[in-house]
Amino acid sequence: ACCRLLCSLLLPALFLSGILCICLVVLLWGVRLWIQRKKHLRSAGRDGKRPLLVAFFHPYCNAGGGGERVLWCAIRTLQKKYRNVTCVVYTGDRDATGEEIVEGAFRRFNIKLIHPVKFVFLEKRFLVEASLYPHFTLLGQSLGSVFLGWEALLKCAPDIYIDSMGYAFTIPLFKYLGGCRVGCYVHYPTISTDMLSVVRNQDTRFNNAAFITSSPLFSKFKLVYYYFFAFMYGLVGSCSDVVMVNSSWTLNHILSLWRVGACTSVVYPPCDVQAFLDIPLEVEKSTSEYSIVSVSQFRPEKDHPLQIRAFAKLLKEKRVGQQPSLKLILIGGCRNQQDEERVNNLKRLCEELGVSDDVVFRINIPFEELKRHLAEATIGLHTMWNEHFGIGVVECMAAGTVILAHNSGGPKLDIVVRHEGRVTGFLAEDEDSYAETMAYIFSLPPEKRLEIRESARRSVHRFSDQHFEDTFLLSVEPLFK
Repeated sequence: ACCRLLCSLLLPALFLSGILCICLVVLLWGVRLWIQRKKHLRSAGRDGKRPLLVAFFHPYCNAGGGGERVLWCAIRTLQKKYRNVTCVVYTGDRDATGEEIVEGAFRRFNIKLIHPVKFVFLEKRFLVEASLYPHFTLLGQSLGSVFLGWEALLKCAPDIYIDSMGYAFTIPLFKYLGGCRVGCYVHYPTISTDMLSVVRNQDTRFNNAAFITSSPLFSKFKLVYYYFFAFMYGLVGSCSDVVMVNSSWTLNHILSLWRVGACTSVVYPPCDVQAFLDIPLEVEKSTSEYSIVSVSQFRPEKDHPLQIRAFAKLLKEKRVGQQPSLKLILIGGCRNQQDEERVNNLKRLCEELGVSDDVVFRINIPFEELKRHLAEATIGLHTMWNEHFGIGVVECMAAGTVILAHNSGGPKLDIVVRHEGRVTGFLAEDEDSYAETMAYIFSLPPEKRLEIRESARRSVHRFSDQHFEDTFLLSVEPLFK
């Protein structure tokens, strides 16, 4: 009797589930056909051919960071190579017009596009804001990106889709519903084996709160959640037809998570090294003030507090003896109110450490001013743990500063490495080692510093715009066949 009851309940449930699955498949297939029909109804160009729409998913295209430089260089590269291509950018920057965004790209990055770009302005960008998900942030933002991607797909269905900002969960949507050929440029894996090890070892970091690290139960739960997310991330990433990564560090993580080695390649981001090469390299003249310059957006992972604390330690211990006075200049972009609040917190930290008069904040400055600060600086400072690449590091080296970067990620594996057997810069890990290394750099004879600066400058040609264009075109070629 019990078995009959179970069968009488189970069979209808299975039947209903089957019907629902069939309905879902039919619905999705219908949506795909409708989207394909919309594509074919697009009007032809002047030559009678329907232009190929290449869409970049970049909700924060007006942010002014290294990822945005990659976006505009990629678009310019495609415009140079392919005549019958129209580039589309999906963005949530509704506070600016398309003309203002393109003008901003030229002003900040010195990048002038050859043809106009079509902008598709998205209304639901708030769905990918980290502030919306105080807990389960990775999962929340990833699911939010699917809804944002759906809005983008409905507004404009492209032929080729490239996720240029790290929203991998949008890739299956455009591939299977949009019928697009899909690619992505990965700046930083959404989750990495390093993040898993941080939780496993119960380390407190900006993305692993103290109340979790202090509880073995919470840490185990978060580890399970991270493993589940890593599995899902690998699943959606493996849908890509073309995968480009920005460094050896990112490559290692993506290969282990996505397992699509055959279509994955390293494409170093384009660094505007040419713009800095006209800064003359010569032995420093005697000066009353030395400057240490940091170039990075004001985001928590960039670890500006470490820069300020190390600088305060350097001043406090008077390691520089009777040398000229020192200034720390923090240059970066502010994207939103949270970033502005972060800057205010950094200013308060300067007051607490008694270095307010010695630390200068320069926010959202034009390119020429950035260049001037780098030309006058002695040390270029970088403190992000496991920075995926480090465009700011390359720019500092091209400009002729002595770079001091974090001993991890892209700077360690790809950038601050020996070139032609010569030292190109220095690496550090914590407050003490940063303060000690800065003191050491200032203690070097100017002639020795000049040698290091020259070696660094020679090494950065690997990261030029031209090298990016060549490797980017080679990587995306399968999408255009």
